[in-house]
Amino acid sequence: MRITQVAIRPTEASEAAGRPALTPELLAATGARYSRSGDGLDAILEKIDPANLDRSVDSIFKMIDYGHQSIADMAPVALFIDGISIWLAYHIWALCPTAGGQESSTRYIRFEPQTLLPADPLGIPESDVAHWRDLMAQCLAAFDTAYAAWLKLGETYPELTRIPEDLRSDPSGRAQKRLERMERNYAFDRARYLLPAALATNLMLVMSARGWTQLCQQLLSHPLPEAKTVGAAIRAELGLAAPRLLRHATETESIARGIQAELEARAAIAAAESESLLAPGAALFERSPTPILDIRLPSGASPSDLAADLRFHDNRYAWIGATMQRTMVRFGWEAVALAELRDLNRHRSGSKYSPLVPRGFYAAADQLPAGSALEPDLRRWSEPGRAASYEALVRLRRADPTSVYWMALGTQVAFEHCTAADRFIYEAELRTGLGAHFRYARHLHDALALWFERFPETRGLVIEGAAEPE
Repeated sequence: MRITQVAIRPTEASEAAGRPALTPELLAATGARYSRSGDGLDAILEKIDPANLDRSVDSIFKMIDYGHQSIADMAPVALFIDGISIWLAYHIWALCPTAGGQESSTRYIRFEPQTLLPADPLGIPESDVAHWRDLMAQCLAAFDTAYAAWLKLGETYPELTRIPEDLRSDPSGRAQKRLERMERNYAFDRARYLLPAALATNLMLVMSARGWTQLCQQLLSHPLPEAKTVGAAIRAELGLAAPRLLRHATETESIARGIQAELEARAAIAAAESESLLAPGAALFERSPTPILDIRLPSGASPSDLAADLRFHDNRYAWIGATMQRTMVRFGWEAVALAELRDLNRHRSGSKYSPLVPRGFYAAADQLPAGSALEPDLRRWSEPGRAASYEALVRLRRADPTSVYWMALGTQVAFEHCTAADRFIYEAELRTGLGAHFRYARHLHDALALWFERFPETRGLVIEGAAEPE
């Protein structure tokens, strides 16, 4: 694992225009001083010594007494985090939903067996290590088999890939490279459910020092050693950009106790969870992704008000009225694969929640053509994913935090998102249509169906199925 702070430099155009360039802490200090001075930016910048920026930061900080959080919120920091588990990357996104950033995509990158993280830094108990390694190896071998099979299926039945015919018939080198990438994407999208959550991925985030400080508190207070290690490394790199804003980037008793309480609550949910789809010998592995949708309109509002709010809505970024913005929505599904959970979790608005209790295992069986001879093979390939999900459930029942490292990307868990109606509509429009991942499209289509049952006046005003290619 490696974390690297990357500084932001002014562009040539900015320098040519004579615009100021400040360090993250100096930017925060200048912003803090700005609210106590009526003289404007130039007057503050005149007090900065270009030859000693650190002294200038200290001189401004000595003049004012602000809360740490408000100052830290004005210091932008970019960090690149190489080699953390897919699970921890998901967890970080859950803690930092408004951060800007990217993560290595299982839809475009082939994850190799050597990217499985070692058991010891993850905290896997010594008594479990041999079994864990063997099961993860089985999942990775099954992924290779499934990937080759899906690739062959796409070649045999090209209509399944939904790749435009004009691209297939274009002999140019550029078109053929794009065609090959899309064929790989088709296979990756359906085989990736067998990838372990303990594989190493890379994550890049840009957020304020305040965001990084709060993330450090969460990670340093976590019982898993990987989280603590990453939290400490983030704190060290953050010190390069904002050393004066680090005093709260520490473990806290409140957060540690809260995380432990949530783990125990999840263990109780796991204890009540049926094993019917995950236990050895189960005939079916997949739980139906039944959607849930709870809606609370503002006082005095009617369904016709929602339709009126969409009358100028001609694309997912277009105008939506105030009633929709004031309507509260809780939506989700009884079972979402971890592969999709990672992306659904990254939507910025509202609050997301999953107890991460395994409920089933999804392996894209619904993507096979009717009567396909591959169906029994797919069930056999899915067995390691089923077994890994079951082992995760067993360990979660014991409140073992390392249970997350037994999951695969096909492990299904419950998930819900609380937000406003305009944000729900945006997500539904973003995630449906030929341009969307097939599983996102299914989930959001099902949730929209419940919306239209309650508000039929909005049918045709919500632009379902218009997603751009990913």
